[in-house]
Amino acid sequence: MREPDRIIRLKTVLARTGLSRSTIYRKISEGTFPAQLKISANGSGWHESDINRWIADPAAWRPTCLPGSHPNRD
Repeated sequence: MREPDRIIRLKTVLARTGLSRSTIYRKISEGTFPAQLKISANGSGWHESDINRWIADPAAWRPTCLPGSHPNRD
């Protein structure tokens, strides 16, 4: 069985991508960066695998599924 995909927070995404907060949110609105997941009333994060895919090829990254869903999940 596969390990569950970790949820990472903004601070980690900033460190891993080297992007600024405003650039991340601009890219989300443009559809060129993975959208956030709501994880609590006041918190959000990203699937680590989505960020890893973006880091591997940022110019060619496109969403693989509809917002709010994720492939290979029950």
